[in-house]
Amino acid sequence: MPKVRPPQLDSPIVGKVIKVASRANTRLYRATGGRLGGNWRIGAGFRKSVPICLLTTTGRRSGQPRTAPLLHMPDGDRVILVASQGGLPKHPAWYHNIRENPEVTVQVKRDVRRMRARTASPEERAELWPRLLEVYADFDDYQAWTEREIPVVICEPA
Repeated sequence: MPKVRPPQLDSPIVGKVIKVASRANTRLYRATGGRLGGNWRIGAGFRKSVPICLLTTTGRRSGQPRTAPLLHMPDGDRVILVASQGGLPKHPAWYHNIRENPEVTVQVKRDVRRMRARTASPEERAELWPRLLEVYADFDDYQAWTEREIPVVICEPA
């Protein structure tokens, strides 16, 4: 039986809640070096938390820094991100920003690194996706809830 996206995700309030919660999480994360706001404990992350990083991009329209708290998977000196936006139909703003300007900073706890972000190739995505599901199984639901292919983003040292 195909997975159906919960109808409450279609509410215009969802995007606003995500934005407010993201801003609050970013402030808390920065203030505590990731001690608070550094782990996701919702859904599949309830029993085994998922690490959060702060991704700072350059706004494609504003040219201003934009920071988003995101679930991530460490992979050696790389950081792997998923542009899922909870299975919503559109890519998140941060993904559009990296496509315009791939130079980013990634903060993991107190470690801030300049990196270059890129969308994983189809082969890389096929290799990374099962590992990402081990980190956070809900990514599979998010993919089932949307018609777009959810991009996997690889951040590598600049």
